[in-house]
Amino acid sequence: MKKSRGRTGRNRRRKHLKSFMDGVNCSHKLEYIKLKKWLKERGFEDSNLRPAEFWGTGRGLMTTKALQAGDVIISLPEKCLLTTSTVLSSCLGGHIESWKPPVSPLLALCTFLMAEKHAGDKSPWKPYLDVLPKTHTCPACLEPDVINLLPNPLKKKAQEQKMMIQELFRSSRAFFSSLQPLFAESTGSIFNFSALEWAWCTVNTRTVYMEHPHRDCFSLEPDVYALAPYLDLLNHSPNVQVKAGFNEQTRSYEIWTNSPCKKYQEVLICYGPHDNQRLLLEYGFVAMDNPHSSVYVSADTLLKYFSPLDKQRKAKVSILKDHGFLENLTFGWEGPSWRLLTALKVLSLAAEQFACWRRVLLGDVSSARNEQQALAAAAKICQFLIEETQHVLVQISQLKKDKENLKTHLALVEMLRSEDLKILQKSAEILCNLNLGTA
Repeated sequence: MKKSRGRTGRNRRRKHLKSFMDGVNCSHKLEYIKLKKWLKERGFEDSNLRPAEFWGTGRGLMTTKALQAGDVIISLPEKCLLTTSTVLSSCLGGHIESWKPPVSPLLALCTFLMAEKHAGDKSPWKPYLDVLPKTHTCPACLEPDVINLLPNPLKKKAQEQKMMIQELFRSSRAFFSSLQPLFAESTGSIFNFSALEWAWCTVNTRTVYMEHPHRDCFSLEPDVYALAPYLDLLNHSPNVQVKAGFNEQTRSYEIWTNSPCKKYQEVLICYGPHDNQRLLLEYGFVAMDNPHSSVYVSADTLLKYFSPLDKQRKAKVSILKDHGFLENLTFGWEGPSWRLLTALKVLSLAAEQFACWRRVLLGDVSSARNEQQALAAAAKICQFLIEETQHVLVQISQLKKDKENLKTHLALVEMLRSEDLKILQKSAEILCNLNLGTA
């Protein structure tokens, strides 16, 4: 029989588990050694942040000293930033400046990334390119089977995102062909759709907001992107507060924390008060227990619970549409949103109450019966969405067994749907209590 290791063994196991939860230091890996050396040559000095793998967030940055509110997390010199100025100072610059109609700042950055990736070892940006994700999990990169499992409002946006990249590729082919004098290989093989999709997702998910003065060689779209090597390893948390921006005095992009962080813990920043659908659409990930998360109710789902025989139904729908009450209708951690309940109250108005719809839109109570009907409709919609979400989770579970190649993407949608289910169950509980209170 194996002897117990006693207190020493328990302490060792506890220490190992804590180390895993805090993060596994990755700064010894060659790609990070090369990246830090490359950044140092460009004036970046930092002794407090270490690349690490974390249990909940994956790759991120760990601090080797405790951070207090007001401390600078990172200060990245302008020379380290990849912006449209970088692109124009490269061999692509002259071709971009002479091309008509002007390309967008976004396309210029995408083109630069594709060209530098193709250059491989010859690219001065290779140490940075080597640590960029090889693939992305933005909805645009998901397979149709996976996109079909997304909630309807997000599914529509995912399809629009896919189409937008396809249109960008179609409209940019002539520009890509004009770059042929710069390359021995065919531009068709360098600037293909797969390469553009990767570059677009890289810019969309990893750039920081940084305004640049307009240049005539670019279209009128805002030039507000900057890729920030090393800094872009910082992961998101909805529960921290930071201040970020370009410091004109130090000529560096800086992030200050308003939230303390213990030594050897992951340093987290906030990308904004985004719900999980927005995070997945823009960044390709989901945050668990996200206080900003919501479950959206489509107009079709909303109207399903109101009789088509209602003579004023068409007028009610028109009113809601004209006043923007058919969009952003949600269930959250605190139950149905005010906008959703207001839309339900308008749709529940009896014929003799219809004239007071303006007051209802402003938040007035038309009658106790109208309030009860709106809450009852909210409860039915909530239950429908719970059952729909549970059904999709069963589908995901089955697909994970059948399609091994989609496992990563399916796990992401599973996280989103599981979070949605928790929100809907919480909302159902709140509505049950409210219905009991008004009965």
